[in-house]
Amino acid sequence: MTRYAMAIDLRRCTGCQTCTAACKSANATPPGVQWRRVLDVESGEFPDVRRTFMPVACMHCDSPPCEEVCPTTATRKRADGLVTIDYDLCIGCSNCIMACPYEARSIVNRANWAYGDEPLASEAARFDPARLGVATKCNFCQDRIDTGKATGKVPGRDPEATPACVNACIAGAMAFGDLEDPESGVSRMLAGTQHFRMHEELGIGPRVYYVWDGSEDAA
Repeated sequence: MTRYAMAIDLRRCTGCQTCTAACKSANATPPGVQWRRVLDVESGEFPDVRRTFMPVACMHCDSPPCEEVCPTTATRKRADGLVTIDYDLCIGCSNCIMACPYEARSIVNRANWAYGDEPLASEAARFDPARLGVATKCNFCQDRIDTGKATGKVPGRDPEATPACVNACIAGAMAFGDLEDPESGVSRMLAGTQHFRMHEELGIGPRVYYVWDGSEDAA
């Protein structure tokens, strides 16, 4: 069975925010809403201090707490592991926002534009009223995955079927694919490396893995 996941090599991430920009462009998120962010993390003690950049978004958990608290079944986990939101069923109750330990969800109740009260032409063209008053988040570029697969593309290998953030990463720090396929980009990045998942101790099975040490050849 297909199990989509993402791996991010923290040794390579430069904090350039290109993934954030690519996500915003691909998904036309409004001002103030970022489905993908990059945290700037400092660790260690002086003088041995290390700075690490950590991209974060929805973790597409195996047991998503957002799905458990949704009263309308708007949030669902697909068989391939993607956690999705049906905007037609979402009532904007914010239960999922409070349940998510990654702060990955947001609700916008009115249209916001980058400059003033009138949208730019690009904003007007891509505005989706279905996203007002409902929860939104990263969906691993679900539309790209589904459309790509329908035309014989392989998510994680073919750019047309791969999340925009992965395609845009200038450092090659991000990989996506099927965990059940040992030849997928995500499986190859995780092989032979030390990695962790954020808040793994909660037992919800996040599907975003962070590589922090190990063989350069395996990554």
